[in-house]
Amino acid sequence: MKTRPSSLESVTCWRAKFMEAFFSHVLRGTIDVSSDKRLCDQRFSPLLHSSRHVRQLTICNMLQGATELVAEPNRRVLETLASSLHTLKFRHLLFSDVAAQQSLRQLLHQLIHHGAVSQVSLYSWPVPESALFILILTMSAGFWQPGPGSLPCRLCGEASRGRAPSRDEGSLLLGSRRPRRDAAERCAAALMATRRKSEVKQMPRAAPTTRVTRRSTQESLTIGGTDSKFYLPATSYEASGTKQPSSAPAAASSASSSTSSKRAPASSASQPKPLKRFKRAAGKKGPRTRQGSGAESEDLYDFVFIVAGEKEDGEEMEIGEVACRALDGSDPSCLGLPALEASQRFRSISTLELFTVPLSTEAALTLCHLLSSWVSLESLTLSYNGLGSNIFRLLDSLRALSGQAGCRLRALHLSDLFSPLPILELTRAIVRALPLLRVLSIRVDHPSQRDNPAVPENAGPPGHIIGDEEIPENCLEQLEMGFPRGAQPAPLLCSVLKASGSLQQLSLDSATFASPQDFGLVLQTLKEYNLSLKRLSFHDMNLADCQSEVLFLLKNLTLQEITFSFCRLFEKCPAQFLPEMVAAMKGNSTLKGLRLPGNRLGNAGLLALADVFSEDSSSSLCQLDISSNCIKPDGLLEFAKRLERWGRGAFGHLRLFQNWLDQDAVTAREAIRRLRATCHVVSDSWDSTQAFADYVSTM
Repeated sequence: MKTRPSSLESVTCWRAKFMEAFFSHVLRGTIDVSSDKRLCDQRFSPLLHSSRHVRQLTICNMLQGATELVAEPNRRVLETLASSLHTLKFRHLLFSDVAAQQSLRQLLHQLIHHGAVSQVSLYSWPVPESALFILILTMSAGFWQPGPGSLPCRLCGEASRGRAPSRDEGSLLLGSRRPRRDAAERCAAALMATRRKSEVKQMPRAAPTTRVTRRSTQESLTIGGTDSKFYLPATSYEASGTKQPSSAPAAASSASSSTSSKRAPASSASQPKPLKRFKRAAGKKGPRTRQGSGAESEDLYDFVFIVAGEKEDGEEMEIGEVACRALDGSDPSCLGLPALEASQRFRSISTLELFTVPLSTEAALTLCHLLSSWVSLESLTLSYNGLGSNIFRLLDSLRALSGQAGCRLRALHLSDLFSPLPILELTRAIVRALPLLRVLSIRVDHPSQRDNPAVPENAGPPGHIIGDEEIPENCLEQLEMGFPRGAQPAPLLCSVLKASGSLQQLSLDSATFASPQDFGLVLQTLKEYNLSLKRLSFHDMNLADCQSEVLFLLKNLTLQEITFSFCRLFEKCPAQFLPEMVAAMKGNSTLKGLRLPGNRLGNAGLLALADVFSEDSSSSLCQLDISSNCIKPDGLLEFAKRLERWGRGAFGHLRLFQNWLDQDAVTAREAIRRLRATCHVVSDSWDSTQAFADYVSTM
């Protein structure tokens, strides 16, 4: 199959791993089953045979495989997957047709609501299709509404039979008013619409089917007196053959009428004006039939002229701006958003991951609306989603979730290019909103663009989010922070550490402080307030002027593992600092692991470090990482001889990645042979000359 598992993946059973990869290749058609007579045997199903080994399934591009899995011949395959599958991943999704989305709806219902899937991950979706994204989110959160014209679920029992086709999740959550798509999403959506029109013209005429799109399923909110009714466009119901609903529940009508009547003008009380579709570019008589190699050029032609036509579509832009202003609030009831009680509630996932999926205002609002009551969620990862000011809505939703009985959220991973809040203030806000959080990983690549961020209207006053009051005691056990460039205020970090008495692991990446005294203040806070701290990691920090603070850490008798990664430790006065460092380590009997990659230790530093393992040392160090430290073969050989001379037993692991061992391969092999009698050595065949040439070429 030419499949190589990732080096970061720990494979416990290679047979199960092979069968899982085999299932995916057969499902996508990359393996030709008909080429092997054993696989094309009518008495044997490759999918059914391998499905019981599948723990992780990836759906790519235009939802390939979803339609095949929900087909009737593969019913037993889907039933087996429902019990074996735990992780569902989506990669590089594109705009899909209605039939594929309907198949995905049934697939998610079977695997999540009636299955064992506990994790859903989305990767690399540069232009998310809102309808598809909202569908995945709502199904993952446990909400189920049968699609128009879909057959009743046989697993749901009698309760689901006879239910009329309901609105899709997008209209259910967002009502009639929604923000304008950004340019990329609108252009891509219009391009796909052009393709679908061409495909429809080529298809033979068949019975009318319901098309569930973002426009056709949009509800229109009408206000008259004290009654509030929800209407769907007539075409949506005429196509499906169902009757148009007359009114919404009384509770929803009273709530929406009281909030929306203040915003809607009197002239719009009868019927809202429909949103205008994309204009066809001048000179285009109609969609041509896609044939041969001209299809791609026509798609490009449509895309270019749709972009130009957007500037002329002022009416849609104006309506979109009004919708954006209407969605400035974070409380769904203030926006006239119907509650989700109309949907059936089923089992939901416990882990949600969004990697490089830009969230529009509509998508962010949907996510926040779901998060506020997603009590089964245990781990949430939002990585490079372009949240922007929507971070305030997210904080309010997390605060509301924390107040729910049975909230299980214990891990939050948040990273982005920019943040309207400085990272330390954002960390304080998260810890204050989620006091029961156990793991928090937060990274911001670039500094805050505004010192005083503008909080969206109705998203909570600034003091509600970034107040100066003391942080209550929390349950944090692991805190990882990646800082943008610029000096960080040490008191803010200390306030978080003081409130995290249960902290066991702390990692600071690219942190910069105004002075060594500020760094010393952070370390002193760790010593006084974080008595349970076991692992401490610093990466890409200039600690050349903080040698006394480093010695203070190495004398700490509670730490079990310390990492100084690319921290320039030995840049200044190494002849004086190294003996002091070795002396501190020799007197520390609790330190088990020391990682020093990228600190220019060199041969002299390595030989000085060997004294830690001498006979008069009380050190119990068993893991040492000296990767990327300009170590040469002769220095490594002398280090091995000293360990042999002192007769020290096996001390664990020694990591030697990316050192200059290729300068004398014979000596390097001899050194590693001697070291393996003392410890487990992990090394690589690194070409130092080529690496140096690459470094010089980028200077």
